[in-house]
Amino acid sequence: MAGIKIDKINKFYGTTQALFDINLDIEDGEFVVFVGPSGCGKSTLLRTLAGLEGVSSGRIEIGGRDVTTVEPADRDLAMVFQSYALYPHMTVRENMEFGMKVNGFEPDLRKERIAEAARVLQLEDYLDRKPGQLSGGQRQRVAIGRAIVKNPSVFLFDEPLSNLDAKLRVQMRVELEGLHKQLGATMIYVTHDQVEAMTMADKIVVLNRGRIEQVGSPMDLYHKPNSRFVAEFIGSPAMNVFSSDVGLQDISLDASAAFVGCRPEHIEIVPDGDGHIAATVHVKERLGGESLLYLGLKGGGQIVARVGGDDETKVGAAVSLRFSRHRLHQFDEAGRAI
Repeated sequence: MAGIKIDKINKFYGTTQALFDINLDIEDGEFVVFVGPSGCGKSTLLRTLAGLEGVSSGRIEIGGRDVTTVEPADRDLAMVFQSYALYPHMTVRENMEFGMKVNGFEPDLRKERIAEAARVLQLEDYLDRKPGQLSGGQRQRVAIGRAIVKNPSVFLFDEPLSNLDAKLRVQMRVELEGLHKQLGATMIYVTHDQVEAMTMADKIVVLNRGRIEQVGSPMDLYHKPNSRFVAEFIGSPAMNVFSSDVGLQDISLDASAAFVGCRPEHIEIVPDGDGHIAATVHVKERLGGESLLYLGLKGGGQIVARVGGDDETKVGAAVSLRFSRHRLHQFDEAGRAI
């Protein structure tokens, strides 16, 4: 296995710059997730690592070896795409074997690696079936198996679960986490889904407009976002961010604070007049074990509060919101954390 070092990578498409001075260290065996909105550069960054895109400047090292200009086949990595890209006329066994056969692996070694990958991915009963006879989740496991048999130093996943339904996505997330622990491999995973990022990653890399906004563990990013962008992107529901001039009572803010943020679960609903700001309940979503209250603030704007599933607050009720000072996040006019 191998660590990765990305040093001042820039990427241009003609006169358009897609990546700006990307610096990143990935430790051997880490599960790292690149996350961000569409067009933020996460797939472009993954493709430069794979060698499918050249870089305009900068350097990429894998396992201490400079691979900046090395061909994709010689970088000792395997990539799993959003589309399964399986050969429909081949069986599962033949799909998994094809790359090894092209690269001259001995028949006994091919057989051994296919058997091990099939065991790990629970595909032993499907080796003689063709992709058309498999479910979406099974096809995705075959695509992952095709990567495993290469025994690479690094696995790259480009939104591999986006074609699956919600229930299957959850199941495959669990399977990928288990696979990572079993293989101990360095894995880099691209997604626009921050829930996938939070649940799977050792380390999250948040990208925005071709730049890295923040790097850290899931809970570091959740509790200590360094920008308004990260605060609103990480977490579901997103962090509430509202103007600092809405009229919070008895809470002193930094003089440079333009915006204030608070997670939905850090808001206490109290009787009208007993909190830091008045609000009215507009919508209540019951989710079973919890409910979400969508409230209009007296000073303007909307806020979401997470409460218990048995909470009895009614739609239309006039309430007050109470905040813990140490749970509030402050941001300046440019959106940087104070």
